[in-house]
Amino acid sequence: MPYISTVAAALLLGTLLATAHAADTRQPVEMPAPMREHMLANMRDHLTALGEIQAELAKAKYNQAADIAEQRIGMSSLQSHGASHMAPYMPKAMQDIGTNMHRAASRFARTAQEAAVSNDLPRALGALGELTQQCVACHASFKLK
Repeated sequence: MPYISTVAAALLLGTLLATAHAADTRQPVEMPAPMREHMLANMRDHLTALGEIQAELAKAKYNQAADIAEQRIGMSSLQSHGASHMAPYMPKAMQDIGTNMHRAASRFARTAQEAAVSNDLPRALGALGELTQQCVACHASFKLK
C-alpha cells in the first residue's frame, strides 16, 4: 500500500507542476488602476461572502445564507458594486459571465429560502455550485492587468 500512495503522490505532484508551468491563456483585461482595485475588492468580498454562505448552510441557517447571497453577490448587489461603471471596461464575454454569476446568486438565494422550509440541503448546495462555477469560468478566462 505505501508504494501505491507514493506513486499517486508522485503523479499528483507531476500534474501540479505541469499545470503550474503551463502558459497562461487567459485574456488580459486592462482597466484604470482605481477600477482594477475596485473590481479586486468586489471579488474578494464575493469570496468572503461564499465562505459565509457555506458557514450558514453548515448550521442549517438557510435564510441567513440566502440574505448574504442576495445582498453581497445577487442582482440586488449590482448598484453597491458599481456594476454599471465597471461593465464598459470588461469584454462582452466577461460581462456575460458576471451577469450570470449575479443571477445564479439570486437563484441560490431563492433555493436557500425554499430549503429553509424543505430542509433540502443537497438542492441548496447544487445551486451554490452553479454560482461558484460562474466564478471559476471568469477566472479561467480572464485576468486583470
